[in-house]
Amino acid sequence: MLLSVGNFQDWLGLFVLLGSWVGYTCYSHCRSRSSSCLSSVLAQYREEWMIRVIARENRTSDASLISSLRASVSFFASTSLLVVAGLITGIAASEQAVSVISTIPFVRTTTQELWELKMLVMIIIFIYSFFEFTWSLRLYNFACVLMGNAPFLNEVVGKEAEQEDYGKTAGYIMTLAASHFNFGLRAYYFALATLSWFIDPRLWMGTIILVTAILYSREFHSKVLSVLEGYDLPPKLS
Repeated sequence: MLLSVGNFQDWLGLFVLLGSWVGYTCYSHCRSRSSSCLSSVLAQYREEWMIRVIARENRTSDASLISSLRASVSFFASTSLLVVAGLITGIAASEQAVSVISTIPFVRTTTQELWELKMLVMIIIFIYSFFEFTWSLRLYNFACVLMGNAPFLNEVVGKEAEQEDYGKTAGYIMTLAASHFNFGLRAYYFALATLSWFIDPRLWMGTIILVTAILYSREFHSKVLSVLEGYDLPPKLS
């Protein structure tokens, strides 16, 4: 039976992983509505960016910036597939892997079934990240369509409401794309923490807590957040 695979510490580690991951995601989403963080500040910058696009007749530079963002997302999506392929190979060679790991002195003794469970958890994490990255990529494609449909300044001059409506719509789509990219990237953080499970489940739980603390510190108390909050955005178009 599945419950017989591993011991109490292994299953406690899975609970800590899910609790920390889901708990931090919900916490950061709720707190971003009431206090400044990287996500909320950058959402404002994206909205202002889309408004400034209206004033530019030549939007090649803006298209290049979005292409760079799409390239980053595409790279991680492709990498996720490669990692999944490697992990599946690891399951196929579980017997040899267990025999090699058992010779390492500081690694806790594992069984073939427990090894396969660990690999399966890693596969699930990277499959999740792949879906997040591909959806982020599609959202950036939608943002490209909205940018191509951006009005020119002479069409909306003096119409601040229309400018703001376009900026909010296009900026919101880009923020959604960035959010799903962050979800996929967060999966990578917790996947790297899960690597310590192959050494010891107690080390794994400690690493998960450390990763969660790092994510919190960077999102809500980083130096770049202070810089972005202190920078005055340009005035809206007249």
